[in-house]
Amino acid sequence: MNEFLFAPLVALIIYVLLVSIASGFARSIAARGRDSEFKSETYASGEANDPGLAAPGYRQFFVIALFFAVLHLGVLMVGSSGLALVALPYLLGLILALVALVLG
Repeated sequence: MNEFLFAPLVALIIYVLLVSIASGFARSIAARGRDSEFKSETYASGEANDPGLAAPGYRQFFVIALFFAVLHLGVLMVGSSGLALVALPYLLGLILALVALVLG
């Protein structure tokens, strides 16, 4: 019986059913809100929104995150290859990807 319950498809179906039941119950006891003009505005800690100033995007963060992701996965692949010659093209590709990320 445990093998049947822990099969991925059966576990997924059970999980989806439990989440649907919990979501339906939470929706039924949730407070009903009234529509107002302020519901669609962004929250700015009670202050008026200044449309002239905008927060910088996440582009710089994503470049750094992708740099470290490529670096860590590359080191993992090259380190697990035992320094075989097969890893040399992968290492060159890794270097090119990191140079492309650095130069933008």
